Amino acid sequence: MTVLIDEGASAFTIRRIAARCDMKVGNVSYHFPRKEMLIQVLLDELVAFYGTMLDETVRIAGLSAEERLRRIIMMCLEDISDKRTTHLFTELWALANHNDVIADRVRAFYERVHGVIGEYVAVLNPRLTPDEVHTVVLFISASMEGSTPFLGHGKPWAHKMEAFTALAVKSLVDIARTTTSRDMA
Repeated sequence: MTVLIDEGASAFTIRRIAARCDMKVGNVSYHFPRKEMLIQVLLDELVAFYGTMLDETVRIAGLSAEERLRRIIMMCLEDISDKRTTHLFTELWALANHNDVIADRVRAFYERVHGVIGEYVAVLNPRLTPDEVHTVVLFISASMEGSTPFLGHGKPWAHKMEAFTALAVKSLVDIARTTTSRDMA
């Protein structure tokens, strides 16, 4: 993870990872013969990390679906402000642009994220079909992720993240609650 964060996708090689871990290339490649396997482990660890975050901040008894969605949006945007997330995900996207296996792994990661968001959108707006819920979820996810190059750690307008988050929570929750099939037609 630190190779991707600190050095970028071009440095993400078995050789560089072995050097960073003070290991021999053969030892790393024995367990991870391809870097795609390392990406899978990295994404599995991220899923577990975000699962813990969700348990601690979102999956709390007594919260409404609206409050849970609000907390997910705040959590995601706060996370985008972190160097780890800003750098890691942009590098994963870069790797995915050139490697179908990594692209598939990243897509599967986002499908899990979309599933969590979709649970709350479906409760907030039961008039939507599952496909329409997914469309709303894609809009919410893309709106948050799209802020990364503008508002992420060290980015030009990072100082505006607090105001952006307030606007995102207000507008994205409202979109989830009020969007109709006709709006998407």
